Amino acid sequence: MAAFSIVVGTAVLALKVAAWAVTGSAALYSDALESIVNIAASALALFALWVAEKPADAKHPYGHDKAEFFAAVVEGALIIVAALSIMHAAWTAWHAPTVLDAPWSGLALNAAATGINAIWALVLGRSATRHRSAALDADARHLWGDVVTSSAIMAGVVLVVVTGYARLDPLLAAAAAIWVLVSGLRLLWRSIGTLMDEAPEPAVTDRVRALVAAHAEGALEAHDLRMRHAGRQTFLEFHLVVPGEMRVDDSHVICDRIETALRAEVQGLLVTIHVEPEMKAKHQGVLVL
Repeated sequence: MAAFSIVVGTAVLALKVAAWAVTGSAALYSDALESIVNIAASALALFALWVAEKPADAKHPYGHDKAEFFAAVVEGALIIVAALSIMHAAWTAWHAPTVLDAPWSGLALNAAATGINAIWALVLGRSATRHRSAALDADARHLWGDVVTSSAIMAGVVLVVVTGYARLDPLLAAAAAIWVLVSGLRLLWRSIGTLMDEAPEPAVTDRVRALVAAHAEGALEAHDLRMRHAGRQTFLEFHLVVPGEMRVDDSHVICDRIETALRAEVQGLLVTIHVEPEMKAKHQGVLVL
């Protein structure tokens, strides 16, 4: 999937470079430049997926899934660099505005490239959801951003042709640069949050707490519940307080019941439960009724 993204990105880049070449538009140049980032991002995603597929080993007992998030961080940085380069081109074109050459031919080429991007972004997004891949998700989100940017740029170039106002072209390029910059910053922030073991959304942890409470019959409480994502894996750990006189095998029956319920609802879940006697109760967290 990621390998084919490179092929698609190369075809899209060729169309957008041709669109820029026949028009001389700064706005279409900005669109072509972002496509270069798309190819680099796809190459990064391919490498990250290759690393993430490696099984856990002695040095990496939790696996290699976070490689995808490192790739997403680099992709975010590349997007920011592209935005700055687009802004520079817009600034240059503002001081030396030119009449666009063969604008309709350029727009037709750019529209074809945008259509290819939209189809492939849809395919990538579905694949990312199915495989819980951060790298593919970042690639899909970037492509959707590219589709939105390209559509806005094409609409603006049409206005340039209709109105004859040449300086509208670099203004469009500057607007595209701001959009791309925001997109890169968001991707960077989200990826760094995951690398820092950011907790899932409250709705996810609330659902997990409800499942623990519903299937922990025989226990007293569950506290210190913590969750984090790492690629396709979700790690969950908590302390389960049981009556002091309960046998070890009976407590593990409860643990197995909880784990079965959780894994049925949370894909790729790895659960660690610390069983404790009732003297360790904190009377907070998940109280089992």
